[in-house]
Amino acid sequence: MSGVFARGGDARGGDARGDVFAGTLAELTWHEVDRAARSGAVLLWGFGVIEQHGPHLPTGTDVYLPGARLRGVRALLAERGVEALIVPPYYWGVNVVSGAFPASYGVRPELMREVMADLLAGMARDGFRHVFCFSGHGDALHNRTVYDGVRAASERAPVDASFVTEPALARRIGLGLDDPHLTLSGPDEPPPEGPVDVHAGRWETSLMMHLHPGLVREDVRARLEPSGLGPSELAVWRKGFADARRVTPDGYFGDPAAAGADEGHRIQAASVEQAADAIALRLRRAASSHPHEGRRNHG
Repeated sequence: MSGVFARGGDARGGDARGDVFAGTLAELTWHEVDRAARSGAVLLWGFGVIEQHGPHLPTGTDVYLPGARLRGVRALLAERGVEALIVPPYYWGVNVVSGAFPASYGVRPELMREVMADLLAGMARDGFRHVFCFSGHGDALHNRTVYDGVRAASERAPVDASFVTEPALARRIGLGLDDPHLTLSGPDEPPPEGPVDVHAGRWETSLMMHLHPGLVREDVRARLEPSGLGPSELAVWRKGFADARRVTPDGYFGDPAAAGADEGHRIQAASVEQAADAIALRLRRAASSHPHEGRRNHG
């Protein structure tokens, strides 16, 4: 299987083709997927949306970035003796904040939750026992729905599904940090001071410049002024739809002109390592509680 995956990306976790199926189980035969499940492989699954990302980033940014992160996580887990497959990305998510912009699509939360639960149950029937779900989209209702889908599946099927997220986001969507359906990744720290950068700004643009530079409209990016917005504007923006479009008429919240590929490399490396550490820790704890699972997952 490594030969199949080798075509799908590079050491950064990026993919020169921009192919969202690259490196996923969509490129495998059912025999290969079946063998992976029987050997105790875990699944990694990203949840994004198609939505506006300012005048300089593609509408698939929230799909491309988690996909690259998962390819990096899979590589680090392999170094630790944990086999992982990547599920093709889910990209019809919940979209409140960008809902008033063109090319920003969403579905009802209850639909997304039930689709997640059905698909996770199918993965459990295949023999996969651990599925780690990631979000590439910051919308609070989207992330709460990812969690709700994980919880619904875990209650209906024999699968340890969990939502891999940072502590700050877990709190923002009303979850306790001891929730068994969460796999917490990254430090628990307050947001940085100064102007807020949350959407198509410096950090997200830096990641795209590092991972998919050919998709960044560089001539546009370099001329964009920083939004200069703070927490009070963020609170209005998060109401979504017309409120968000009024606060950010060009669709970005931050400083994309200050972005750089080197910064994107640092952000990518840290997020990949933090997620791999969090997954490995959850698997070790599961193995200590169920020794037979430890043998199946090499952990």
